[in-house]
Amino acid sequence: MTSAALTNPIFTNEDKAREHLEAIRWPNGPYCPHCGEADQAHLKRLEGKSHRPGLFQCNSCRQHFTVTVGSVFERSKIPLTKWLLGFHLMASSKRGISAHQLHRQLGITYKTAWFMAHRIREAMTPGAASKDPMGGSGKIVQADETYIGNTKRAKSYRKGLRHKRSIVALVEPQGKARVFHVKKANVETVREILVRNVDRKSELHTDESGLYVQTGKEFADHKTVKHGWNKRGVYVGPDGQTTNHVENFFGNFKKGMKGVYGFCSEQHLQRYLTEFEFRYNNRSALGVTDGERAVTALQGAEGKRLTYRQVGQDPL
Repeated sequence: MTSAALTNPIFTNEDKAREHLEAIRWPNGPYCPHCGEADQAHLKRLEGKSHRPGLFQCNSCRQHFTVTVGSVFERSKIPLTKWLLGFHLMASSKRGISAHQLHRQLGITYKTAWFMAHRIREAMTPGAASKDPMGGSGKIVQADETYIGNTKRAKSYRKGLRHKRSIVALVEPQGKARVFHVKKANVETVREILVRNVDRKSELHTDESGLYVQTGKEFADHKTVKHGWNKRGVYVGPDGQTTNHVENFFGNFKKGMKGVYGFCSEQHLQRYLTEFEFRYNNRSALGVTDGERAVTALQGAEGKRLTYRQVGQDPL
């Protein structure tokens, strides 16, 4: 994040932070998260020393609320200025930012930073609109799988893919990605992901893995690139088919997991994949700035709650 961004009042002034969040969540004016009342005549901002800043009363259901109610911020004691800075740091860091770094930069405990990071990842979870099929007539979708596990220095390290965690990714060249942690990457699992997420009119590009042979016949076309052909690295096939974009996604994810996070338990792997998927789908190459990416993440905070019990125990 640039030094200019650090001087933004929303990161230092609690009132400015609350106003910024209200403008993002309530672009057409506040509404009651309890009953859904949006008529401004029935909503009253409570002011004065006896009320906390940003408090509203709904005259329809008689409930009180602030902009944080009904979002990942609800019941959090962390100042909004630190929440907004945490969102910006995670949205603008290409390979993520560790809970330890959040703990140091925000001046909060490690346990709080770890929980905050998971709630930010929850806000980054794709909405219903992202369930539309990828690709389409005349479009390409690249598919590939990879495996991630403990390093050789870990006591639990064991050789072989069957001891690692399986990940399947779908990427549109110059477009977006969807990434899934699966128990086992086999023909059935891969087919389920493909037919649920990719338009059958799409052209499917994969490597020579046998996981895609039969399923590829269900799409408009299936082209493979044979990486190991003639014992030389081949990255683009004779018809232009390639899996470079999906492999680039995997490369960035693995560098982030190894260089920034270091360790991720299997129960949290999908959350980390969601984080990298969010940044990829809102990357600068698609014309999205760091600030716009953070705003998109904040918009995703609405309607989502995540308790410490739901997340699970600190992996460290």
